[in-house]
Amino acid sequence: MEILLRLYEELNEHLAPEHRKVAFTHDSREGATVADVLRELGVPQGQVELVLRNGASVGFSQSLAVGDRVSIYPVFESLDVRDVIAERTHPLRCLRFVADTHLGKLARYLRMLGFDTLYRCDYDDAELATISREQHRVLLSRDRALVEERGLTHTWRVRATRPREQVAEVLQRFDLYAEAQPFTRCMECNAPIEPVTKNEVLARLQHDTVRVHERFWRCPRCERIYWQGSHYQRMDHLVRSLLRRESSENAE
Repeated sequence: MEILLRLYEELNEHLAPEHRKVAFTHDSREGATVADVLRELGVPQGQVELVLRNGASVGFSQSLAVGDRVSIYPVFESLDVRDVIAERTHPLRCLRFVADTHLGKLARYLRMLGFDTLYRCDYDDAELATISREQHRVLLSRDRALVEERGLTHTWRVRATRPREQVAEVLQRFDLYAEAQPFTRCMECNAPIEPVTKNEVLARLQHDTVRVHERFWRCPRCERIYWQGSHYQRMDHLVRSLLRRESSENAE
């Protein structure tokens, strides 16, 4: 059975050079589904958000027929496509993350920017896959085999090796610049932090901190206390640098 395929943007990385960014004929068995064709091409379902069959949006279980024209798109970073996607009830645009054990600094950076990011140094691959699948979190990993695991619908393989370049890559890939809410989440445990009065945390503060600062925040989960000291100034400079689109793109 011959069908006409066209893959877009980074999905072309999975194709032979002669098939990239052009329409090409693909042979598959009669009655093959979209999911079957993706497996034949080596394209992870987790990187696909929209499939058009002869111009109409279809799901991964849709059977294909001879002569079908199939267009396959990755996640739409800047467009809300919830009204046209057939496979998902929510677009990949609704982003929360889980990071694998090698991406601890990336997880901290994402939390610093306000993004809900689960991380633990002892997660195994099965746990990561389960969290991604059950909580609809984007699984971030540098392990190709993990992000391409069958059944995962939210994944991204991080290419950069340095943490600041990694967070710049994620910001650019998912177009998160306008969605960042810096310093609203605990960098240690990921919970949203809450404002507290100085008196509530006075017993835990050093003398110089009490003398200089008036505004404090506390994590309700791990009890970590935050204030806008010199460490905050350094992080704020980093945040401003990361959230400048041009700066982040150059970090790639």
